[in-house]
Amino acid sequence: MLTAAMEGPPGEVHADVELVEVLLAQQHPNLATLPVRPCEGGFDNYMFRLGESFAVRLPRSATAARLLANEQRWLITLSDRLPLQIPVPIRVGQPGFGFPWRWSVVPWLVGETAEVSPVIASEGPRLAAFLRALHVPAPPDAPRNFDRAAPLATRAASIGERMRHLERVTDVMNDRIRNAWGEALDAPNDTPPTWVHGDLHARNVLTLDGTITGVIDWGDMTSADPAIDLACLWMLLPDETARTEAQQAYGSESSSLWRRARGWAVLFGVMLLDTGLAGNVRNATMGEQVLRRI
Repeated sequence: MLTAAMEGPPGEVHADVELVEVLLAQQHPNLATLPVRPCEGGFDNYMFRLGESFAVRLPRSATAARLLANEQRWLITLSDRLPLQIPVPIRVGQPGFGFPWRWSVVPWLVGETAEVSPVIASEGPRLAAFLRALHVPAPPDAPRNFDRAAPLATRAASIGERMRHLERVTDVMNDRIRNAWGEALDAPNDTPPTWVHGDLHARNVLTLDGTITGVIDWGDMTSADPAIDLACLWMLLPDETARTEAQQAYGSESSSLWRRARGWAVLFGVMLLDTGLAGNVRNATMGEQVLRRI
């Protein structure tokens, strides 16, 4: 994980090094002697490095706190069968000192985000093996995420509007992207729902010199169409050969699944680029890269 200045939107409640230190001293005193320093957080959580082996994650908002609760409840049930590291909480902190939500101490996972250190082409089979291990039926009480569970057809109007905007302000949109979106909307959903990560973009995958080392930010995990995660083949892998090898390694013969996966990649790319053009250069860059791969 990166050791940089903290980023992300303003939180509903402020969190800083002093808060982390007092929360640890009160609730986990055997960790309180370790040095705490801020590092790059995500959209939902503040992040602090704790010593050399741990990180502390505190939600920025009530919504983020609910997502963090998903990780605290469910990651331990997934970790044993996944071939890549995930940030299973080793301690769960309680509200205190004006901070209103539960928080986590997790292992410090080695690597940089794939946004900074892109996944190399030869990692396609390892990525596919991770997805295959993840995509098993979820229990009835798995977290609900209506945004991810809704079929692509429910997004047709909003994504169509964003695509038309991108046609006016960029040179990225073309017939191949439009056709991929149309084919995805027409593809039947012939695959049972499974566990999905739900947000496998380049800032949620860690690498070391292009080799995948871990997958982070599981707050969107839910039971849904595995095509949502398979969209990451276009979001992470650099060329068509790598994507073909990953598809073969994943093993599904459903052409509808892959059409839907490519459609989800269109959706994520359009969303990232369109919202990114409003002032988030990182999102815009990721979105454009995804669409150009399609």
